[in-house]
Amino acid sequence: MPELPEVETVRQGLTKLVGGAKIESVEVLYPKMINMPADEFARQLAGKTIERIDRRGKYLLFRLTNDLTLVSHLRMEGKYEVEPAGSTRPKHTNVVFHLDDGRELWYKDTRMFGKMALVANDEVMELSGLNKIGPEPTADDLSFTYLKERLHKSHRKIKAFLLDQSQVAGLGNIYCDEVLWMSKIHPEQPTNYVSDAEIEKLRDNIITEIAAAIKGHGTTVHSYSNAFGEAGQFQNQLQAYGRKGEPCRRCGTLMEKIKVAQRGTTFCPKCQVVHGDLSD
Repeated sequence: MPELPEVETVRQGLTKLVGGAKIESVEVLYPKMINMPADEFARQLAGKTIERIDRRGKYLLFRLTNDLTLVSHLRMEGKYEVEPAGSTRPKHTNVVFHLDDGRELWYKDTRMFGKMALVANDEVMELSGLNKIGPEPTADDLSFTYLKERLHKSHRKIKAFLLDQSQVAGLGNIYCDEVLWMSKIHPEQPTNYVSDAEIEKLRDNIITEIAAAIKGHGTTVHSYSNAFGEAGQFQNQLQAYGRKGEPCRRCGTLMEKIKVAQRGTTFCPKCQVVHGDLSD
């Protein structure tokens, strides 16, 4: 599933490609993906201009004229592509936006898990998923005080906590493994037993890693590509994710893989050890 850096990279690419473009008409080829009847979806979008594209967590927000927003979640395999009108479409093209400049914006999704919702601007943050979303992983949004309070209330395994979008927005399996390795915190560490020093380090590493991954245009592990059809570059900088059986780049111990919150989780058994309450 694309995580925040990948979605932000897609947002930046789409802004360059279709920011300011006018939607002439829409074809919905997989109606289950949208939040209303296909003909109503197409009717409301016809004639609207894409004023800008924002992002909140893993959600893309296409800001349109007439105070409308198209909210798009890529889920596992969703991708956007811009092609000349009349181009041969791939098999799993689910929605086609016909632009008035002779181009088409395609939404493609081989697993067809992606979702789109067209709503008024003031209803965006009422949508399920967005109505409880946590702060962005930035220095301005994610404070030490907030993170400490939430961690110590949670009593969960820390990786499960970080995967929860209502706690911190945008983190997924890849970047959870990375920031926990960087912070020397075991993925099964109970959150209420994390020290202030560890919380500060974790916060700094979340902010730093997400910013670096955005700069590296995201991580391509399976099929992720940006709006220009290009793979990410950050997979070359991963320290933990996908490195089971390889030496830890910090201590040389072989990395191990377990399941936490039903997700494959790679960590160093020497650097990352479960411990008791050090926060008092």
